[in-house]
Order: sequence, then structure tokens, then C-alpha cells
Amino acid sequence: MTVRVASYNTRDFLDDRRAAARVVRALAPDVLLLQEAPRRFWPGPLVRSFARETGLRWPGGHRGSGGTTVMLSDRLTLVDCRHHGLPVPLGQRTRGYAVLRAQLPEGPLLTAVSVHLGLFEGQRLRHTHQILRDLPREGPLVLAGDLNEGPGGPSWQTIARVLDVLSVEEPTYPSWAPVEMLDVVWGRGLRRVDGTPPPLDRGGRDVRRASDHLPVWADVDLLAP
Repeated sequence: MTVRVASYNTRDFLDDRRAAARVVRALAPDVLLLQEAPRRFWPGPLVRSFARETGLRWPGGHRGSGGTTVMLSDRLTLVDCRHHGLPVPLGQRTRGYAVLRAQLPEGPLLTAVSVHLGLFEGQRLRHTHQILRDLPREGPLVLAGDLNEGPGGPSWQTIARVLDVLSVEEPTYPSWAPVEMLDVVWGRGLRRVDGTPPPLDRGGRDVRRASDHLPVWADVDLLAP
């Protein structure tokens, strides 16, 4: 079974939320890993409405996770979803990660993790180690998000020692003239399938208006045991 995994930093829906929803619908993911989902002033209705607009299901309960959360399509069966905060000094933007487990129609459980690392290298590395310690040791897994650093950074290299890059390696920030590769889909126990790409124009109006980040995605199959 091929599953499409996508990751998107939506900048708290401060740009054009409807454009962001159209971007996600064009991607048509089975698993959507979000960063900077709204997190203040009763954000639940906004996120729930976004899920409806994209045709996805949202487990809810993302308060305290620094704006990370996960949505899924009807092709997958939700098992559970956890949202976690990460320690940051008072006054800094909250950070966290979300972990969803879903049953594939033909196969084992898939673990999907959304992460959004911070602006400071040392903090990113500490948070990376904390997140990796919390991951299951076995089974297919995807981890995706906005790392706030590129392939040469220590957090990136730490993840690369245990997971493989599954998304296309190209710049994702800023969306209107991308020069930095900050967003990525990683995986374990999965292989990328180079099939028909989604009908999404990376340089199109919706992508530029929806967020300051480009989405990333990967079509993946389970590796043979």
C-alpha cells in the first residue's frame, strides 16, 4: 500500500488559510504533519475547520505542543495521538511535537511524528535527542517538520543517523523565493515511491499566499520485512 505523507508549516494561519487548505487538498495526503497550527485563544475550532476544508480528520488536543499536530485521511484508522511540549526559557515561542499512530489497511501500525525545532542550535539539538528517545524502536515510522536548520546542521545530522530522508531534497523557505531547505520528511521501514506527483504548482499563487514555508511530501511503501 502506498501512503502519501505531507508536512506543512502554516504560520498560525496568519496568511491565507483558504489558500493553505487548497494547497493541502492538492497534495491529498493520507497523513498531514502540521507545524504552527494556531495555538492561542481557543484555537481548536480554527484547526477543526481547517481539517474539514482539507477533507482530513483531526484527533484534537494539540494545546501545549508548540503548534504541532497531525491529521489523517479516511484511508487510515486512528489508534491514538499524543501531543508533547518541550522545555524552553520563559518568553520564547513554545516548542513541541505530536505523535500519531494509525493502522494501515494492509500492514502494521504506522507512527507519524510532527516536529518544529527552535531558532537556537543548542536547543534544537537537545530537543532532537528528547524526541528521538520517545520514538518506538521498531515498526514503520515517519518524522517530518520544520527543523529550522539545513542538512549541515547538528540536529539534521543526528536524525540522519537513524532515519532516511524521504522527501525531495530542495529549498522550502521562503515560499516565494526558496533558498533554504528547512522542511523535510524522514522515515524508517519505508521506501519512497516516485509516482505521479500531486497537482501542486510550487511557484503558484496559493503556495505563496498560504504560508512562508513550502509543504513537503513523500509517497511511501512499506519495506519488505
